[in-house]
Amino acid sequence: MHIPDGFLYTKEHEWVKLDGGVAAVGITEFAQGELGDVVFVQLPAVGSKTKQGDSFGTIEAVKAVADMYAPISGEIVEVNSALADAPETINREPYSGGWIVKIRPDKYDAEAAGLLSPAAYRDLTSA
Repeated sequence: MHIPDGFLYTKEHEWVKLDGGVAAVGITEFAQGELGDVVFVQLPAVGSKTKQGDSFGTIEAVKAVADMYAPISGEIVEVNSALADAPETINREPYSGGWIVKIRPDKYDAEAAGLLSPAAYRDLTSA
């Protein structure tokens, strides 16, 4: 299973990567594998606010429907609208084209301290 460096992870299997003051968020390869083929993603509205740990949308797959939880607090500044027509991108490219939202963080450094490093996430998913 691929767990790239340069990302932080949650115990709920979301990832976050900060780039230029905006954080991309998606679900991990482990999560998409557990869900199966993704068929629909409910995206939040651009401009909405989210708090760390709160649900910001749902992901529907052949095996289950699951909430997605914000790894950080902030304003949703972009959603991956391409997922409306091609939700399976999450299965093929969970860490690149399958990103779900971009958040302008309120307090990234403080909240990131509570997230998992790639090594800690590897430990979590291999248990």
